Amino acid sequence: MELATFGAGCFWGVEALFRQVEGVTDVAVGYTGGTLANPTYKDVCTDRTGHAEVVQVTFDPARVSYEKLLDAFWQLHDPTQLNRQGPDHGRQYRSAIFFHSPAQEAAARASKAKLQASNLYPRPIVTEISPASTFWRAEEYHQRYLEKNGLPICHI
Repeated sequence: MELATFGAGCFWGVEALFRQVEGVTDVAVGYTGGTLANPTYKDVCTDRTGHAEVVQVTFDPARVSYEKLLDAFWQLHDPTQLNRQGPDHGRQYRSAIFFHSPAQEAAARASKAKLQASNLYPRPIVTEISPASTFWRAEEYHQRYLEKNGLPICHI
């Protein structure tokens, strides 16, 4: 099993969509990329901790490639929106790929460059590509939030 970590706005919809990808064995929502140890949702929502709302995806590389996960990531949000997705705004909602290996970094950078060159978006892609740091699992009520509450996908 391998890990992949993505930020694409509110983590509830991102989690639900990655759970549908064949070869993904688990998805947890949480926070990464900030300065505060063991942040809470309330802390992250202040937009002062530097954390992004993210999903940490556990996947079987024999069943799904990291490149396929990148394709899903690009399709489920607007990577040209700086520090926001839809109505959610703040650095915690930034578009970000947190890589776990040099191979993931190379794949992420190549994927971003290919998408930018495709001219699919009229604006530049602002997705951050950074090394994965400590993943802080979000509070339990955030895990599978949409599923637990019988809500439809909330993402763009």
